[in-house]
Amino acid sequence: MFPALAFLIGVIAGLRAMVAPAALSWAAWFGWLHVSDIWLAFLGWGFMPWLLTLLALAELVLDQRPAIPSRKVPLQFGTRLVSGAICGAALMMALDLNTAHLSPGEMATEGLVAGLLGAVAGTLGGAEARAWLARRFRRDSPGALLEDAAAVLGAVGIVSAMA
Repeated sequence: MFPALAFLIGVIAGLRAMVAPAALSWAAWFGWLHVSDIWLAFLGWGFMPWLLTLLALAELVLDQRPAIPSRKVPLQFGTRLVSGAICGAALMMALDLNTAHLSPGEMATEGLVAGLLGAVAGTLGGAEARAWLARRFRRDSPGALLEDAAAVLGAVGIVSAMA
């Protein structure tokens, strides 16, 4: 189940780079994602969910502006890949080691790869879906808002599955 969730959180990062870490940070803050013993413990620090939520909200607002570069340019694409990889690794590393059949390093690697692949799928698939929606609606904003909703609701669904 967790490799699939790692892939899916990567897809969310591919749609909106900051929504995935914000969701995981809230999950850590609520105690659903146990990261206190790993290098990603900062996700659960008291101010981090609020900070990442502000960044995610800024991303959602700025994404509506036509001047924002394509998600497929190197900086935007790279940010989404890093976000997906880190979020995927966080999901896998937070597993209870007593129930896992992998070493901590193997779990981190599996989560990183699943998150990275999910971010590629989310970035490219999201761009295609948004372009298709823009053609159907004859403007970009309805598709962008639907993509925002998909990212936020998907992230909520993933962290809810961990509760």
